[in-house]
Amino acid sequence: MEIHSVPQHQGALGATAVQLSSGGRALAKLAGEVLGVDVRPVPVAEHGSATVDGVANRDVLLANRAEQLAALLPARGPVLTVGGDCGVELAPLRHARERFGRTLGVAWFDAHADLNTPETSPSGAFHGMVLRAAMGGGDTALAADPRIGRGRAALFGARALDRGEWPLVWQGHVRHLPVHAARRSVMVSSSVLEMDPDEVYLHIGLDVLDPAEFAGTNCPEPDGLRVAEVAAAVRAIAEAAPVIGAGITECVTDDPEELRLLVPLLEAVGQALTG
Repeated sequence: MEIHSVPQHQGALGATAVQLSSGGRALAKLAGEVLGVDVRPVPVAEHGSATVDGVANRDVLLANRAEQLAALLPARGPVLTVGGDCGVELAPLRHARERFGRTLGVAWFDAHADLNTPETSPSGAFHGMVLRAAMGGGDTALAADPRIGRGRAALFGARALDRGEWPLVWQGHVRHLPVHAARRSVMVSSSVLEMDPDEVYLHIGLDVLDPAEFAGTNCPEPDGLRVAEVAAAVRAIAEAAPVIGAGITECVTDDPEELRLLVPLLEAVGQALTG
């Protein structure tokens, strides 16, 4: 198992986006301590770049993706990617799809669906487009090839979808378990099994959590899941199918006491990746 620290912030916009760098580094350090694994820092740019074709900081994002793919190339075991913004998931998702094939499933824990394109995005922030890009949509330079297949991604705990994202749910491109359903491990595992995956990639955007318990996220949304509930869901997924990679993103706090709240989640992810 490897841990890659990718403290990218340019996939997000807003007042706290720059804090994704320090928060991501602190969370990666804690993950290494909890799981007993060395952390590999992946170099990313500190600066921004222009909005091109509706994607903010597009050139920087492409450069950062190249650094990630180079770091992933020699990996033979599971990799835990710790961001930074959700945009850091594009490279490991593409790598996993190339390595494991078309039956790869994606379990996406996030308050947001991240299914926008440059045309539907309200902001131009790529972290709201990354799952759509992994499915082959949106900006052609960022879209993954090979892509995640139709019906092979499931949203867990998403509760802030934009208008342009709902059609993918209604048309069956992605599955959607809202918060009340994602609290039930049996429904989580059933949803994974319905994707019929040989392997699963696990994404946890920390804004899936209820900010009343953990507020250190870039785009908090009320009425989310508890840490223990997400940890239980992760264990249920690992029982349903092998978890071959994971990412944890959107942390803007480097406060040690606040980060310690995430230890049960880190332990569950580590067990899923090595079990």
